[in-house]
Amino acid sequence: MVGRSNVGKSSLINALVRQKVARTSAAPGKTRLANFYRVRRGSGPALYFVDLPGYGYARGGDASAAEFNRLTEAYFARALGTRDSGLGTRIPNAESRIPIAVLLLVDARHPGLESDLEAWGWLQSKPCSRGIVGTKVDKLTRAERARHTRELNALFDIPVLLVSVQTGEGLDELWKLIATLPNQTAP
Repeated sequence: MVGRSNVGKSSLINALVRQKVARTSAAPGKTRLANFYRVRRGSGPALYFVDLPGYGYARGGDASAAEFNRLTEAYFARALGTRDSGLGTRIPNAESRIPIAVLLLVDARHPGLESDLEAWGWLQSKPCSRGIVGTKVDKLTRAERARHTRELNALFDIPVLLVSVQTGEGLDELWKLIATLPNQTAP
C-alpha cells in the first residue's frame, strides 16, 4: 500500500484484518519503515500487506523524505526483480521477481493532488497490477462525494474504490479487489 502521509494506510490495514496490527497516529509521517503483515482472510491463501512510508510530509524534513523515497525505491526494485547494474541503472533479475499488486491510497476529500498523480504515473511504469482506493469517504457530504468520485475516476482513468475505516464502507469490495489484482496482467 502506497500513498501520501496520513492518507490512512495503517488504519486501512487494521480495518481489513479487524484488529490493531499496524501502528497509527494522527500525526503524519509516523511510518518510517516498510512494515510487513502476513494476513489471511477466511480459508483463503496467506498474503502480505506491506505498509510503506507515505510520500509528501515526513517528520524530520527533507532528509527523512529522501530516506523514505530510497526505501520505497529499494522495496519496489527488489520485489519487481531488478538489481543495480553498478552504473547507476537497474537491470532485470527475473529470478528474484515477486508477484505484487499495489494499491495507491488517495484521500477522497482531495482529488487531483499533484503528488498522487505523480505516484500513479510512477506506478504505471512498474510491471505490477494496481488499483486505487479513495480513503476517508465518510468525511464527505453527499454532494462532495458524487463530485469527488467523478473527478477521481476521470483523473486516474480507472474506477476508484471508495472506503471508510470508520464505517466499514467498501471494505468487502476492497477484499474482492485484492483477490483479483495479483491475477491481472499489468499493461
